[in-house]
Amino acid sequence: MEAIQNFDLSVLNAIQQSLKCGFLDFLTVALSYITTSGIIWIALGIVLTCIKKTRVVGIVVLMALAIGFLSGDVLLKNIVQRPRPFTVNTDIQLLIKQPSGPSFPSTHSTLAAAVTTVLLVKKRTLGYCVLALAVCIAFSRLYLYVHYPTDVLCGLLLGALCGIAALLIAKAIKPLNKLEGNT
Repeated sequence: MEAIQNFDLSVLNAIQQSLKCGFLDFLTVALSYITTSGIIWIALGIVLTCIKKTRVVGIVVLMALAIGFLSGDVLLKNIVQRPRPFTVNTDIQLLIKQPSGPSFPSTHSTLAAAVTTVLLVKKRTLGYCVLALAVCIAFSRLYLYVHYPTDVLCGLLLGALCGIAALLIAKAIKPLNKLEGNT
């Protein structure tokens, strides 16, 4: 476990030493702000739900978000209880307000991957746009020094699994199949 944490810290410190700049400071803080509490993803799910042509996709996005939040933020964070990197390396000055709660897994990464997975399956073009945003969000968690690389990677994997779970659940719900036109 110590070897993983040392590797994680070396990656975070390398990012700080080699990539730190005003533009990335601004971009990562903005990304953190718009994705706090999954606001952007919830809004996207609601918008998709309000449009008849994408209603089912919106419902599946919202299901994926719920599964991701419950499995990552409520369950895994409370089981693992991993301290955040800025509590280990106290020399770092954060650009954002200190996040509360444990570090593992990254909820920002989990929710981004859950939505991306659903959209890549259901609305591929929109999915590619969201994928680009998800990658930027995942990187921002490292740049801001609020998550370890393994938190982010596991969050992305968990999110993809949550997206798949939501797609499978939606496929099994007959009223959603009728809304989408599947028989």
